[in-house]
Amino acid sequence: MFDLGVYANGLTVALVLAVAAWIFGTARRDVSIVDSLWSLFFLAMTVTYLASAPALAERAYLLLFLVTVWAVRLSLFITLRNWGQPEDHRYQAIRADNEPGFWYKSLYIVFGLQAILAWIISLPLLGTVLGGAPLGWLDFFAVALWLVGFGFEALGDQQLARFKADPANRGKVLDSGLWRYTRHPNYFGEACMWWAFYLLALAAGAWWTIIGPVLMTFLLLRVSGVSLLEKDITERRPAYRDYIRRTNAFFPGPPKPPQST
Repeated sequence: MFDLGVYANGLTVALVLAVAAWIFGTARRDVSIVDSLWSLFFLAMTVTYLASAPALAERAYLLLFLVTVWAVRLSLFITLRNWGQPEDHRYQAIRADNEPGFWYKSLYIVFGLQAILAWIISLPLLGTVLGGAPLGWLDFFAVALWLVGFGFEALGDQQLARFKADPANRGKVLDSGLWRYTRHPNYFGEACMWWAFYLLALAAGAWWTIIGPVLMTFLLLRVSGVSLLEKDITERRPAYRDYIRRTNAFFPGPPKPPQST
């Protein structure tokens, strides 16, 4: 089931949030706020879909709970991490490439683009809300996958934050905890949660919403996630080269043994 009117309401809410954040970010000359807003786009759209849907099944309330826990935790974590820090170096580079006039260009280059991407990715949330099938085994499997993903993301974030907070680790590479098995446990966890959201949509009969997790996984692997973060990291941290050799980029797995000399 697809309802264009309900879906359009989600886009409206996302764009309103984007404009509000753009005004705030422009006033502070720091567009990094968009990172804190990212997960909240989905929470706002989920609430909008629920409010706009003609009828709701139990699955819709389950989805709201899962999205709320994920979105609030991630937004708070990023906000606290960035509090008092200068604008993220990624956005500094975008700013430098788009001057003069970045203050208005950022409305569509940064905030508008992320709002539209979030809207497209939110399709499984829409499909879950609009579907009326009763809860079944696929829903329980989705919750289990979501728990795995949430654990990887939350614990991975916590381990990295603790590692960075220790001055003795400056210039070093985190290769313990979850980071021993994957170079990006937080991104792996994020992908798991979005495939879990898709399973909820699939259980509701919305198989066509698969574009959401596919696009999110592509972004995590090839655009704003793994590829972007590792673009020049070996230049800044030479030890990361050996870490790449030993450790899977995305899917967790046992670390490779050290090379023989």
